[in-house]
Amino acid sequence: HASGNGRLRRVALIGAGGMLAQAILERAPATMKVRGYTRRDLDITNPEQASDTLLAHAPNVIINCAAYTRVDDCETHEAEATLVNGAGPGRLARIADEIGATLVHVSTDYVFDGNTQRPYVESDATNPLSAYGRSKLAGELAIAESGLTRYFIFRTSWLYGPGRGNFVATMLRLGREREELRVVADQRGTPTYTPDLADAIFRLLAVEHSGLLSQKSAIDYGIYHLSNEGDCSWCEFAGAIMDEARHCGLEVRTRRVVPIATEEYPLPATRPLYSVMSKQKYVRAASAPVPDWRDGLARYMAEVSPPKT
Repeated sequence: HASGNGRLRRVALIGAGGMLAQAILERAPATMKVRGYTRRDLDITNPEQASDTLLAHAPNVIINCAAYTRVDDCETHEAEATLVNGAGPGRLARIADEIGATLVHVSTDYVFDGNTQRPYVESDATNPLSAYGRSKLAGELAIAESGLTRYFIFRTSWLYGPGRGNFVATMLRLGREREELRVVADQRGTPTYTPDLADAIFRLLAVEHSGLLSQKSAIDYGIYHLSNEGDCSWCEFAGAIMDEARHCGLEVRTRRVVPIATEEYPLPATRPLYSVMSKQKYVRAASAPVPDWRDGLARYMAEVSPPKT
């Protein structure tokens, strides 16, 4: 069953309305037949519906992009966030185990507390500071305890890309409106371009698939860190966005990007001050490099900029 009909694998994409899911749909290789399910089609908090739908489709791979991602809202809606981000993935893992599918689940750098000075590796201790981080960690643990052995959990960070509101889109809008932007400078992490994450997911699935076909699966299942390479503060990211916008000939009113401390821009949820992650495990497993965040930003900007006349 694992190999689908020869080379073609059937993929169920849960949470198909989201920003990352859009990139996954667009980047899917010819060897993958992806079927997207929005929350209306498949709600992971509804056990019977999730189970019935997936048993009927019998995918070889389930990719879960369904999540409660409004980080600050999670502080006041933790129970709801934990249903979606915690119990939901555990349920998908049990269904995957039942139908012999591989599960791909997307997690977050917010499972860490940021009290370190070196990039996090997959085995580092987790200690989430927010309800969102706790709910996402609950999902990781639910998958690990489900009995499913064939799963990949991708922890990623600072996602942006076409199709949804994100930090880059917000900065571009503010850059047209304001002469000065005040942006947090004491949180460091890595912006991640959604098509780059989608490509990495498919690359690891291809490595897994060749192992399954040859009956000698050499892939390590479990947790992988996957953001773009390099790191920056939100303030440096905003500055790079303005530079790139000017380079692309977009309208930019902003003259100054002013660094501020986290305390000067209080939000309900506490963010880790440092959440850079090491990608070495992925690089080894996939035998592929990871693009730098500046490179991802340049490609995104080229995509959203009007063509030069």
